[in-house]
Amino acid sequence: MPSQRKCIGILTAGGDCPGLNAVIRSVFRSADQLGYSVVGFRKGFEGLYDPVSFIALNRKNTAGILNRGGTILGSTNKGRFAATVGVADRIELDAELLHGVKHTVGQLGLSGLICVGGDGSLAVAQQFHEYGIPVVGVPKTIDNDLSATAYTFGFDSAVSCATDALDRMHTTAASHDRIMVLEVMGRHTGWIALSAAVAGGGGVVLIPEIPWDFDNICLKILDRERNDKRFTLVVVAEGAELPGGGLMTREPNQQIGQSGLGGIGEVVAAELERRLKRETRLVVLGHLQRGGPPTTFDRVLATQLGAHAVRLVEEQRFGEMVCFRPPDILSVPIIDAVNELSRVQPGGALVQSARALGISFGDSPTLESPFVGDRCNGNGNGRGSAHRGGEFSAEVASATP
Repeated sequence: MPSQRKCIGILTAGGDCPGLNAVIRSVFRSADQLGYSVVGFRKGFEGLYDPVSFIALNRKNTAGILNRGGTILGSTNKGRFAATVGVADRIELDAELLHGVKHTVGQLGLSGLICVGGDGSLAVAQQFHEYGIPVVGVPKTIDNDLSATAYTFGFDSAVSCATDALDRMHTTAASHDRIMVLEVMGRHTGWIALSAAVAGGGGVVLIPEIPWDFDNICLKILDRERNDKRFTLVVVAEGAELPGGGLMTREPNQQIGQSGLGGIGEVVAAELERRLKRETRLVVLGHLQRGGPPTTFDRVLATQLGAHAVRLVEEQRFGEMVCFRPPDILSVPIIDAVNELSRVQPGGALVQSARALGISFGDSPTLESPFVGDRCNGNGNGRGSAHRGGEFSAEVASATP
């Protein structure tokens, strides 16, 4: 990098999602217009510390990446810079790590460091700021769970993926009179599940914010059958709590960071098949929601956030995160962004719209039915749930408040 030019650093941390490359491209082009050179650190925060790993960004290696998924810089959501457990419990970073990062920033003569990430990654950026490292945040999460911004890039692409899956599931479910369960991402919030259910014609949606039980899901399915709809699409967020409490996890013994969620869809599908004696199928989208090119909305949003992050560096407004407050791109302190998650409001507009369409959240019966204690329940034990009675042996973690 030419020594006479000021320099900005950028990294992408946490889980990948569509739109990261659009941010990288936007940061380079915006910075270049202002006379800055730009370096990109590899593998998230790990590239800032021994061994330091970065590349000089230029027009050649940032060309053609606007519509490319993933990140050309690489990313990681594990390693030495894990900063959160659950939602709010912060792990203090080792002083040696912070000192090493500050040394790297000083050695390269960076005017600012742009960190692109979700709540966990931005919690790391906040500690950088408190240690005197000139950092600016860019919000990124497909869950759309940062309250400081109306939308995060990656969310629209994830919803598009889930909606496309429901469109495809609809035809096969209708052809075979099946119950089809779709498990989507959503650790603490149900934005993906709810948005996809509304856009894709779901009959039932289960999200972390609204308690549910199997009786009410069964009643909804029976109600549909009475109206000559002999199939049902059920959308469930991976973070939806089981009746009686508890989350399904894939890594129950993980000590650092957040346990990987997954398995709720399998529980729901198996229990509905047992109770209703209906053919049931499960689709788990998993990382398909993270892959592929960004939607037009995400490309535009990511590009705007990148350009305005450079503006914050130019104005030396460190410790702030760019945010989308339609129609404007503004900024807020990073600490405010990571202290409160954006969650679906049970009385909110989207939930009201879903209920008006007849979508069930599994929280109330849709009709009075003589089958509540018989056909719907399967074994007459009231509000049974799939993780009790020994029928399912999956590990259940404590629910995160």
